Amino acid sequence: MPANLPAEARQKWHEASLARRPQEKIQKLQEFMSLVPKHKGTENLRAQVKRKMALLRREIEEKKHKKAGVGGPKIFVEKEGDAQIVILGPTNVGRSSLLSLLTNSKVEISSYPYTTKEPTPGMFNYEDLQFQMVEAPALMEGSAEGGAWGLQTLTSARNSDGLILMVDLSHNPAEQFSLISSELEKARILTRKPKARIEIEKKHMGSKLKIIVLGRLIGCSVKDVKQLLKSYGIRDATVKIQGGATLDDVEEAVFEGTTYRPAIIIANKADYPKATERIEQFKQHIGKEAKILVTSCKKRKGLENLGSEIFEMLNIIRVYTTDTGKRAASIRPFTIRKGSSVFDLAKRIHSDFYKQFSYAKVWSKRLRFSPQKVGGSFTLEDGDTVEIHTK
Repeated sequence: MPANLPAEARQKWHEASLARRPQEKIQKLQEFMSLVPKHKGTENLRAQVKRKMALLRREIEEKKHKKAGVGGPKIFVEKEGDAQIVILGPTNVGRSSLLSLLTNSKVEISSYPYTTKEPTPGMFNYEDLQFQMVEAPALMEGSAEGGAWGLQTLTSARNSDGLILMVDLSHNPAEQFSLISSELEKARILTRKPKARIEIEKKHMGSKLKIIVLGRLIGCSVKDVKQLLKSYGIRDATVKIQGGATLDDVEEAVFEGTTYRPAIIIANKADYPKATERIEQFKQHIGKEAKILVTSCKKRKGLENLGSEIFEMLNIIRVYTTDTGKRAASIRPFTIRKGSSVFDLAKRIHSDFYKQFSYAKVWSKRLRFSPQKVGGSFTLEDGDTVEIHTK
C-alpha cells in the first residue's frame, strides 16, 4: 500500500468517500486514480479501486434491470443463520456436490466446467447452529481482475465470515491451491491471521471532533496517525488496533484494503486411486499449520467433523439467554466472539440492555455455584446461560 500519496489524491479520496450516488462515486474514484502515481507500490491500491468501480457499475446496472423488470446475476448472498461460509475453488473440484450433501439446496451438479454462474446458498445444521453455505462461481486465473465471474466470487468471499478452499485430488492439488491463494492475495483477502488488525470507526456526530487511537503503534506516534487521517479528511474517528500497526498499516485500513477470512481446506475425491500419494505431496507443499479435511463427496465420506471444524475456525461461542424469573433458557443461542463479555452480549441483544445494564446472572458448568451474580466485564464461555437485569 502506498505511503505519501499526493495531497490532491488524498483529498479526492475523501470526496469519493463522501459521495452518495454510485455515478458520482465512480467519477471521484476515476479522478483519484488519475492522481495516483503508477509504480509497483501502488499496484494493489489501483487494483482495489478498479474493483470498487466495477462493483458500483454493477450496482447501477442492477438498478436499471430492476426498473425494467429484468433480473441480473447476484453479486453476493445476503447473510442468514449464525455465520456465512463461502465455498471457493477451481472448476469441477466438487463445490456443488459439497453444497448438495450439506444442505437442502437444489444445485446443478455437472461434469461440464463453470456450471455455477452466481453464488448459490444452502443451510447447514450443526447441533443448534445454522451455517449458511454459499457455493461461489469457480475461481480461475484473472478472477481478481474481474475475469468471468471473478467479481461475484471474490465479493462473496469478502462478504463472508469464513471460507472453504476446495481442491481436487484427481489433479494436482498444490497447483489448484496456488491458484486460489494467488487470486485471494490479489483481491487483498487473507486466510492467515495477520499480525495487525485495524478498524477505523468513523463518526459524524458531536461538536467536538477528535481522533482516538486504541492499541500499539510501531515506528510511529499517535500524532502521526492523526495527521495521516486528517490528510484523508477523517477528523472524528476511533482507531482500534489488535496486535501492532505501522503507519502504512493504518493507511491501508483507510482504503479498507485487506480483509482476513479464516479458512478450512477440503481435499475432495479421496476415492481417486492416487489420492493418498497426492495428499502427502499436498501436505508438504502447504506446511503443517494448515488444516486439511480429506473427503469424498461421491462416497459421502470425510465430512463427519466439518461442523465442529467450522465452529472452531470461526472462533465463536454459543450463549443462551433467559428472561427474568424464568428457568428455561432460549432454544436458539446467540453467537459471539470467543473472549466476549456480558457487555458484548448485552449490545448484541439490544442497545437498551447495554445502556441500562445493572447486573447479570450466569449459569455455567465451570462456576462453583449457579447462578452467579456478575458484572458487565465478566467473560463468557461456550454454553453459558445469561439473565440480564436492567436499571
